[in-house]
Amino acid sequence: MIEKIVVPDIGENVVSGKVVAVHVKVGDMVDMDGTVIELETDKAVVEIPSAVKGKIMEVLVAEGDELKVGDVIARVETDNLDVGQAQPAPSAVEAGAGAALGKSAAKTEEKPVPEKVGVSDNPPPRAQKETDSVVLNREAAERKTPSEVPATPGRPVPASPAIRRLARELGAKIDTIEGSGSGGRITEADVKSHVRKEQMGAESTPARAMPDGGEPQLPDFSRWGEVEAVALETVRRLTAESTTTSWLTIPHVTQFDKADVTALEDFLKKNAEKVARAGGKLTLTPVLTRVCAQALIKYPRFNASLDLVHQRLIFKHYVHIGMAVDTPRGLLMPVIRNANTKCITDLAVEIVDLAERARNKKIKAAELEGGTFSISNQGGIGGMGFTPIILWPQVAILGISRTAVEPIFVEGQVRPHRMLPLSLSYDHRVIDGADAARFLRWICECLEQPMTMQL
Repeated sequence: MIEKIVVPDIGENVVSGKVVAVHVKVGDMVDMDGTVIELETDKAVVEIPSAVKGKIMEVLVAEGDELKVGDVIARVETDNLDVGQAQPAPSAVEAGAGAALGKSAAKTEEKPVPEKVGVSDNPPPRAQKETDSVVLNREAAERKTPSEVPATPGRPVPASPAIRRLARELGAKIDTIEGSGSGGRITEADVKSHVRKEQMGAESTPARAMPDGGEPQLPDFSRWGEVEAVALETVRRLTAESTTTSWLTIPHVTQFDKADVTALEDFLKKNAEKVARAGGKLTLTPVLTRVCAQALIKYPRFNASLDLVHQRLIFKHYVHIGMAVDTPRGLLMPVIRNANTKCITDLAVEIVDLAERARNKKIKAAELEGGTFSISNQGGIGGMGFTPIILWPQVAILGISRTAVEPIFVEGQVRPHRMLPLSLSYDHRVIDGADAARFLRWICECLEQPMTMQL
């Protein structure tokens, strides 16, 4: 019996992904729950398992393909195995988008290919193989121009997970937005234009005055020499979208200060071995995470989000701190949940674990979401200061630079002290300059005098 391996439901709001690896070929034997492909969704890589056991008869995907939930990956000869029985759910896989793969691929019957109007009598080989209605609907959508794709509630919406999330956060219904991209695909500019129209009650204007959602057209660089165009990797593309949204949405201001960490450096050295035995690494990062968590409790406005659509400020009664991690794929931001309830040793252990899994593509998409405040530590690389970009819809981010020995005048004498440069970027719509100065000064005082937190 021939069975299909399809892209399963891989988590909330995840509808598509890019094939980054194919682990099977025609003639291979595949076990139930054996990995068939690796699919990159947003910032996570998901191993897609087989729901049946048998021999691979046909592979319908290749590296670089964009797949949606329900698309056929391969066809398997099950050697008359009893596949009608319920199959066990696949085990948790790498970087599930908010959840492990909790559903096995559903068995579907072969159906005749419906006649398609306006389609060539000689369709491409892949179109002949993929007879599923999902594939036919996808191909039909891709042939339509933006004007042919109505913004009707209930229709399949061509939009990436990031765009869906943006629409949700801005209070817009994704299925009422008309897309201006290829095949009616909804872009970031479309979402913002739709929200502006609803807020102002004005007539809509074209969302794409220029190519690529408002980006100016680049000149022909080949006029001056040899060039090479390389497609953006998924993480880099999503980082570009996220930082563009943040920069265009938030009026950034950055507050700078320095903390005297001379005594703190001694504390780190004395306790490093103890934390290492627990599996962590005692650095400034877990200490600052702990201090920032307490600061967010004391100054709750820094743990809020601005909702202009409904004219309100949302205060969160939880503290989830995102930690910027430099990976080969780009910058990722794993989130430490309930950081205010954890001691420095626990935070040190968790930070090491999240960073390692982020670099090894083992981080789950759910672990990259839900942050209320962020920390970016560049001290290990160098630099005297920088202005980090806030991760919208958060309202603040703390930047950490390299500690330096400086001469400090204390009690009539100049003495060497280790000074830590800190930079706090904040949303000036929510936070005033005086509040930012107090917040950052409180952090500095806690690093210099830890008992300040107990006061």
